[in-house]
Amino acid sequence: MQKKTLSDIAVKGKRVIMRVDFNVPLDDNKTITDDKRIVESLPSIRKVLNEGGRLVLMSHLGRPKGKVNPEYSLAPVAVRLAELLGSPVAMANDCIGTEVMQQVLALKDGEVILLENLRFHSEEEANDPVFSKELASLGEVYVNDAFGTAHRAHASTEGITHFIETAVAGYLIERELLYLGKALQEPERPFVAILGGSKISGKIDVLENLFKKVDTVLIGGAMVFTFFKAQGYQTGKSLVEDSKVELALKILEEAKNKGIKLLLPVDVIVAPEISAQAHSHAVMITDIPENMIGVDIGPLSAETYRNEILSARTVLWNGPMGVFEIDNFAAGTMAVAKALAEATTKGATTIVGGGDSAAAIAKAGLAKEITHISTGGGASLEFLEGKELPGIAALND
Repeated sequence: MQKKTLSDIAVKGKRVIMRVDFNVPLDDNKTITDDKRIVESLPSIRKVLNEGGRLVLMSHLGRPKGKVNPEYSLAPVAVRLAELLGSPVAMANDCIGTEVMQQVLALKDGEVILLENLRFHSEEEANDPVFSKELASLGEVYVNDAFGTAHRAHASTEGITHFIETAVAGYLIERELLYLGKALQEPERPFVAILGGSKISGKIDVLENLFKKVDTVLIGGAMVFTFFKAQGYQTGKSLVEDSKVELALKILEEAKNKGIKLLLPVDVIVAPEISAQAHSHAVMITDIPENMIGVDIGPLSAETYRNEILSARTVLWNGPMGVFEIDNFAAGTMAVAKALAEATTKGATTIVGGGDSAAAIAKAGLAKEITHISTGGGASLEFLEGKELPGIAALND
């Protein structure tokens, strides 16, 4: 996807309306508990301000369901952004209307205003053309830097592009397209994909698409138990998607026919229940007790997976190996995280596809050791499924 980016346009003296992802977690005192998303958008923001653009930022926060709800105001974000930039950030009371237009027109070169929560208007998610046009009237140039919402055709991601001639990608989206796109288009081989998570149904489209590209697939997470059941093993009280047992067999067959090395764990960690207090131990997959739940891949599998990862030139990881939120059940996921960091040091391109895997990398303290961690959970998943992302498709080629 060859899209125009911020680097391709001049912004001096122009009103630049930028869609960012400031959907950050807040505590009960409206204090931001994790400002990672704000920090990640700084390169694009600074680029516009340093070059004398007049910046209008827009985002959503939470799910206010199309109504004004002070609980979901972006005001705390404006305060944090001002601290990070070391310069004032004006805060608008709304995202459209006469007053907002006056504030935007009053901006001088190098100044910035943050619009109030887009989702205070139901027209945002409905991709309403009148609302899209109102947003577009605030800018002369549109920049989308919110990869996390690029898979949704909303007014601020897709609708707005019908009313602004110049619509380009910010640096965050440019990075996503560079790494995710390259992995899917022209990966350096061997290309190893690691897929985890609880359900095959959530990953079937990713598997189908990756089967056209990868050399090896390593499977972890609770979805392994559906594969085990398909192969006739006992799975105890582990999570199994009974309706997907046939599909699991078909996937194994397809991998074989395409010459793809598909590895399942040979041992797993089992526990009587999913709790931090539960006693757990490793068993071979042929010996899963009927009163136990599988909670992680076992040490033998973790070692095998590590060796596969270290032999790769491109590694893509989406989904944890077990219930990594509980320390006792996190060893498999942590082993994969460490192997990815090690592979990166050896010159491999390593990509983590958002969501739980990104949280696992952060928990392991290895975020800086990975080539690219995707900022969009749902968006990166749809991208890996080979689907078109409306918010990106709408940008100038």
